[in-house]
Order: sequence, then C-alpha cells, then structure tokens
Amino acid sequence: MSAPLNVVILAAGKGTRMHSDLPKVLHTLAGRPLIGHVLAAADALDPARICVVYGHGGDVLPQAVGREDLVWVRQEPQLGTGHAVQQAMPRLDPAAVVLILYGDVPLIRSETLQEMVTLAQGGAVALLTVRLANPAGYGRIVRDAQGRVERIVEHKDASAEELALHEVNTGIMALPARQLGQWLARLSNANAQGEYYLTDVIAMAAAEQVPILPCHPAAVWEVLGVNSRAQLAELERTHQHNLAEALLAQGVTLLDPKRLDIRGELACGRDVIIDINCLFEGRVSLADGVRVGAHCVLKNVEVEAGVEILPFTHIEGARLGAGSRIGPYARIRPGTELAEATHIGNFVEIKNSRIGHHSKVNHLSYVGDATVGGKVNIGAGSITANYDGANKHHTEIGDDASIGSNCVLVAPVRVGAAATIGAGSVISKDAPAGELTVARARAVTIPGWKRPVKKQKEGN
Repeated sequence: MSAPLNVVILAAGKGTRMHSDLPKVLHTLAGRPLIGHVLAAADALDPARICVVYGHGGDVLPQAVGREDLVWVRQEPQLGTGHAVQQAMPRLDPAAVVLILYGDVPLIRSETLQEMVTLAQGGAVALLTVRLANPAGYGRIVRDAQGRVERIVEHKDASAEELALHEVNTGIMALPARQLGQWLARLSNANAQGEYYLTDVIAMAAAEQVPILPCHPAAVWEVLGVNSRAQLAELERTHQHNLAEALLAQGVTLLDPKRLDIRGELACGRDVIIDINCLFEGRVSLADGVRVGAHCVLKNVEVEAGVEILPFTHIEGARLGAGSRIGPYARIRPGTELAEATHIGNFVEIKNSRIGHHSKVNHLSYVGDATVGGKVNIGAGSITANYDGANKHHTEIGDDASIGSNCVLVAPVRVGAAATIGAGSVISKDAPAGELTVARARAVTIPGWKRPVKKQKEGN
C-alpha cells in the first residue's frame, strides 16, 4: 500500500529584486500567479495534504489564493529553507511521503514530480538535479567515487573544486516524512549565510545509507525560478512557446507562434487558424474551422464551427454560433449569445444580448440588453437606449425586422416581426409587426437664412 502524499510549497520569500510590495509568488505568469502554477502541478498528483509556508507580505498571500483546502503555515522569522520546512512538519502526516516544491518555480511538470514521488514511495530520497553550463549561484551535487550522491554544497560554501561541478540542486525533493523530521531536528546554521539549509538533510540521508535517487527534468526550464522581472519575462516567453508548440502539434495553424499569448486554457478543434498577436484569457474554445484574425482578444468565449473573427475584435463572456462573422473592430461583451450565421461588423458593440440566426449588425451600432430575432438587419449608427440613468431595460426585436440607420430604440420597447423602422427614428413605443414606423421631425428649409460671419478683431 502506498504512503499518502503531502506536499510542502515554500513561498515565504520577499523577492527583493522584484522591487514590489506584492509577495513574489503572486506575480503572474500567463495570467496566473506563480504559486497558482505550482499548485496546479501539485493538485495533479492528488495529494492528501498541501501545506504552504508563507511569510513576506503577511496574510496577503493566503487571502489572494483563497483556497480553504490548503494548510497555511507562517514562517517568522525567515531563517532558511530548512527552517521553513521545520515550521510545516507538525502539520504533516508522519507516515507520508513529503514532496517539497517552491512557489517561484512555476513551470515544473506534474509528470516529473510523479516520477519522484514513485521513487520515494519505496523509502528513498528522490532528488531533482540538472546539469547547467553556467551553474553560478546554485548548490552543487557532490558524488562519491561510485557516483552516488553524498551531499549538496551551497555556492557560497563551496570550494574551488566543488564550484567546478556542473550538476546542481533544484531544491525539489521527495522523501519520507518520519526521517525528514529527524534530519531537520539536527540542522545547524553554521554556514556562510547563517541559515538552516534544507539541503543538509541529503548528507544525513547518505550517512544513514538511505538511497538517494537523482531525477532529471525533461527540460531545464522546468526548474528555473523567478527572482527578477527579467527572469519572469523570460519564463513567460518560454511558457508561451511551449503552449504554441503544443497547439502546432495538434494541428492548429499559428501564423507566427512567437506572437501568441494564452492566459488560461485554449481548446482548439481541427483546421483552426490563428493570426498574429492574439490574446486568449480564461477558458476559450475554438471549434473546427474557426479563423481568428490578427490582434484579437478573447476571454471566456465559446466559438462554434466555421466562425470568422476579423482583426482587432474583443470578445468576452460570449458564445458565437456556427458560421458567424465578427469584426473587424467589434466588441462583444459578457452575456452575449450569437446564433448561427450572424454578422457583427466594424465598430459594433453587443452587450448581454441574443442575436438570432442570419441577423446582421454591420456598422457603428450598439445593441445592449436585447433579444434580436432571426434575419434581422440593424442599420449603421443605430442603438438600443437601454439605460435610463438608474436601471437597465430590455429591447425585443422580432424576426425579419429591419431597423434603419441612425435609429434609437428607447427601452423598454418591442419591435414586432417583419416591422420596418425608418432611418433616423427615435422609437419609444412598441412598433407593430409588419408595418413601417417612422418617428422623426419633418425637414424644414428657412428661406433667406444667412450663416453667421466671424467678427474681425480690432487691429487686423
């Protein structure tokens, strides 16, 4: 029977080089806090418990994460990684395997962690290491004559011979909780930084002949941490590159994989084409044959098959029916549902409305809080006046209606099926089905009227 898994995430650091009042692990990568990525990797392992050790910023971190299923432990003062894990030990199951992660190492893969946990289930210490061409600043892995790991030496404490080693410690390890607790109790801070190093438990394990089994990530980027804005930006591009590669592998056409940003989850069907500089936030799904033009922003959107989204269109919280065409320069706001084969054109804004099948709102119009039937045409410059200064009101437009250019429909109002509204009308009462309704002043010409002439200034 496998031992239960407990995860400890160290997240107490200040992040001085970030030059920010925000705890370092709350800075975002791909729209999610750094610690959110780490938690997602941990959650994928189905642990019995996740304990987060925090410190800098006080309770800002627990409040921002907002998860009641986590165990939060305050480290105060902050005396090193070993001291941090000591604070968590009373909250861990002595019979568990403990996986130690870092809140500022966001790209670690759950597959890599699962391999480590599996090794530790047999009583070994699983240690994640990596070889770097330039290992400056990292703790070095010291092996004996047989190639077995015997200890980790921190960079500031290393000899010239040890500094020449290229295998480094990532800090991520999995090990039995009972033995970990015993080793932590014996830690000393007699070192260059005056801290209690978690890495010292490796030498203790080796001395007790506990197997130390090194593991290696699939790529170095898995174990890179964030200590500065520059490193955060670098990891952002790495992560976006990985997401783009995954989309390409499943058959999505990206006209330039380097100019794509995903800040959430993007699911794509077959034969999807995405142009340059598009941003996807939250949960976005693009069905078969969808085309997204350049410079579009989609947030929490469901796009059905065959939809074409033209450049510079912003869509949020909406559902787009099959075969629709939206943009360019359109804005679709939350609560909008477009039926199949709708056309929403340039500089049109739709908010909290349902637009029926084959309907068109093609130019410079606003439709808010409305139900629009099928095969309706709304002319250029027309709007639903849905707000009276205090409350929102609903507009209903029946099937086959035609709304002329520059009309104002003052809600609450209903336009009947197959009704026609003359251009330039202000409609504040229901318009009957099948009839032409016009509400505008008659043109008047004033004979002999003269346009005012600007007075000349004195001295000119």
